[in-house]
Amino acid sequence: MEQEKREGFGSRLGFILVSAGCAIGIGNVWKFPYITGQNGGAIFVLFYLLFLVLMGIPVLTMELSIGRASKKTIVAGYKELEKPGSKWHIHGWFCIAGCYLLMMYYTSVSGWMLAYFWKFLTGEFTGVKADDVGGVFGAMLDNPLEMGIFMAIVVVAGFLVLSFGVQNGLERVNKIMMMGLLTLILVLVINSFTLKNAGEGIRFYLLPNVENVKHIGIFKVITAAMNQAFFTLSLGIASMEVFGSYMSDKNTIAGEAVRICGLDTFVALASGLIIFPACFSFGIEPSEGPSLIFVTLPCVFINMPGGRIWGTLFFLFMTFASFSTVTAVFENLVGPAMDNFKWSRTKSVLINGIFMLIASIPCVLGYNIWKNVHLIGDRDILDSEDFIVSNLLLPIGALV
Repeated sequence: MEQEKREGFGSRLGFILVSAGCAIGIGNVWKFPYITGQNGGAIFVLFYLLFLVLMGIPVLTMELSIGRASKKTIVAGYKELEKPGSKWHIHGWFCIAGCYLLMMYYTSVSGWMLAYFWKFLTGEFTGVKADDVGGVFGAMLDNPLEMGIFMAIVVVAGFLVLSFGVQNGLERVNKIMMMGLLTLILVLVINSFTLKNAGEGIRFYLLPNVENVKHIGIFKVITAAMNQAFFTLSLGIASMEVFGSYMSDKNTIAGEAVRICGLDTFVALASGLIIFPACFSFGIEPSEGPSLIFVTLPCVFINMPGGRIWGTLFFLFMTFASFSTVTAVFENLVGPAMDNFKWSRTKSVLINGIFMLIASIPCVLGYNIWKNVHLIGDRDILDSEDFIVSNLLLPIGALV
C-alpha cells in the first residue's frame, strides 16, 4: 500500500530534466571549460568522455537502480534491499550528511548568482569601469546583510517549490528552468560566435593541443579528466538515488543514465563556447572559479555592445543552473526525512527549511564577520565545507 501512494514523476522528460538539473551546476561553467582549455582541449575531452563511460555512467546507474528497486530514499532503500544484519544503510546517513553539508555553502553561491542577475537587470554595472568590477564582488562579500538576503531567498524559494510535491513542484518548476536554461545556452553561444576573434577562443578551447599536454604531462591530463568525470554528476552522496525511487518501472535505467550524462556534458561544453570566444574577443585572460564568473565575465559584458542584456541573460542562465541543483538536492533532505521519520511533506519541508536557513549562515559570515576563521588548514568556511564534500564524502561514497 505504501508503494502505491508513493509520489513519482509525471513524465519521462520530467525525470530526465530534474535529474540532469541536479547534475548541471556551477562547476559546469566555472571549472570544466577552463580545465579543458588548459589540459589540451579535445584531448582532455576525449579522456573525460572515456572516464564518464567507464566510471560516471555505471555509478549513476547503480544509484538509480537502488532507488527504483526499493522505491525509497537512500537509508530506507538500503534497509529494504540489504541482507538481514547488514550495515550498508549506515553509508546512507553519510550520504544525507553530505547533502546537508553541500547545501550549507551551495545556497550562498546560488545567492551570488541571483544577486548578479539582479545587478545586471537593474543596471548596477552601467558605467562601471573594468578595474572596478572586482570591487563590486568584494563589496558584496563584505556585506553580510546582502549575502544573507539572497541566500535566504534561495533557501525559501527552494523549499517552497518542494512543498507542492514531486510532480506539481519539483518536476514542474525544473522543467521550466531546464528548458529556459537550454534555450539561454543556445542564444549565448550564438552571440559569442558572432564576436570578433571568437575563432581564437574556440581554437584554444577545443583544438587538440599536443604541446600543452607535453608541458603539463599526460598523466596530469588523464587525472584531471578522471576527476572531472567522477565529480561532474555529484555521485557519492546518493543525490540521484531519490529520483530513481520516483522513477517509472517502464524506463530503462542505463539509457536514462546516458541521457542525463549527455545533457550534463552538453551544458559543460557549451559553457566554454560562451566563455572563451567572449574573453578572447575582448583580450581578457580567462580564469576559473568565482573570479571567472564574478570578475572576468562582467568585465567582458560591460565592454560588449548590449552588455547589460547579455549579462542579465548569462546570470539568469547561472541562476537556473544553480537553483535546479538546489531544489534537487533539497529533495534529498525532504524525502529521507519522510521515509525515515514518517513525517509529512509539509513537516519535512518546514523543519529542513528552518535548519538550512540557520546552517547556511556560517558560510555567509565567513567572508566578512568571520573572515579570519579557518577550519581546515588555511581554508575559510566555504572552502572547508567544500573540501569535506569534494575530497572526502563524494569519492569515498562513490567507491562504497
